[in-house]
Amino acid sequence: MQIVRTTGISGRRGRARVRELAGRGAALDNRVLPAAQRIVGAVHTQGDRALRSWSAKLDGLPAKTPFAIPPEEMSEALRTLAPAMLGALEQAAAHIRSFAERQMPGDWDLEPAPGLLVGQRVRPLDAVGCYVPSGRHPLPSTLLMTAIPAQVAGVRRIVAVSPHPAPEVLAAAALLGISEFYRIGGAQAVAALAFGTESVPRVDKIVGPGNAYVTAAKRLVAFDASAGVGIDMLAGPTEIVVTSETGAPEEIAADLVAQSEHDPDSVAIFVTTRAELARKVAAAAKEQARGNPIAALALDRNGVAIIAGSLEEAHGITNELAGEHLTVDTLEDLGWVRNAGSVFVGRWSPQPMGDYLSGPNHTLPTGGQARLRGGLSVHDYLKIVTVQQYTAEALAELAPAAIRIAEAEGLAGHAEAIRARNRGA
Repeated sequence: MQIVRTTGISGRRGRARVRELAGRGAALDNRVLPAAQRIVGAVHTQGDRALRSWSAKLDGLPAKTPFAIPPEEMSEALRTLAPAMLGALEQAAAHIRSFAERQMPGDWDLEPAPGLLVGQRVRPLDAVGCYVPSGRHPLPSTLLMTAIPAQVAGVRRIVAVSPHPAPEVLAAAALLGISEFYRIGGAQAVAALAFGTESVPRVDKIVGPGNAYVTAAKRLVAFDASAGVGIDMLAGPTEIVVTSETGAPEEIAADLVAQSEHDPDSVAIFVTTRAELARKVAAAAKEQARGNPIAALALDRNGVAIIAGSLEEAHGITNELAGEHLTVDTLEDLGWVRNAGSVFVGRWSPQPMGDYLSGPNHTLPTGGQARLRGGLSVHDYLKIVTVQQYTAEALAELAPAAIRIAEAEGLAGHAEAIRARNRGA
């Protein structure tokens, strides 16, 4: 890990490093965009033929293998799952579901003036696609995190896709009652979900993390009017920020190593005012990453311990970084936290617990997007439909003000539409 100071003789260099980290942006590798565009375009125009061709080429899908995974295969994976693992998935699912249920917004009505009723009605999306990566590690937790909020929201059709779903992932699907699962991945899976093919009906929204090609494809389809599909976010490599004055070096380092092992491009940052603590954390992280080549590489590339000149500066740097995961010392620290995907408080809250069991979603904003939004939630699967109803008396009372504004904007038709209803009252 690199150690930088924001004060003293090397302060200018340290502040420049902080600005560089804060300006990292959403991780989108433009080098993969041309290839992703070719794949997405082919699936859009050729459907199953291109989907099968790219799945064979990139994922090794045998020619005769159906895209759809039979429900019996998922049921068998659940039946043969080790009891301890089944119990762990059930416990995680229960926590995720409880949290999502608590997040659900409700319908309401308001009467801001006599005879005027306004309100909202909460409605789920019709169909969502949950992308579950299957690269270095099987990720049943990602299926739980993306599908359960959709179920709580009331989405009628929930589709899972993964190029090489592990038995644990298939078991998780069966546990949740998901019957539509396709053995596809990469940019071609995103395109299939966005545009639809002969075998894969389109969805309204695509959620879940993936590699650079998946991220590029999500961006492409989200801005393609012919797709008409939404996405959750452009999720890049994992990020961790720990801001601490009192933490134990070995425990802080363990969290830094844990999140760094996801990807060589993972970002791991420690912020403190205590120089000795920074040095101890950096040394402990280096030692703990021995034998974990991905974490060691990530820490060498993107691991930084920042020594701030004051607590106020440390807090400001933390919010400027807007990290995906953030660990702080106490609940009182939440008072100054403005930008973070998910916050972990105190020494007994290791970040990997949030990856699996806590309940809040582990699909979180990266690349500074935590300045703009939080993690995936039940709200990502919902639409808020607003409602307005006037009585004749309320229209007569309020129409003159609306007509005045319409005429000021030069919209004569708007004004006349109001007058027409008002005359009939």
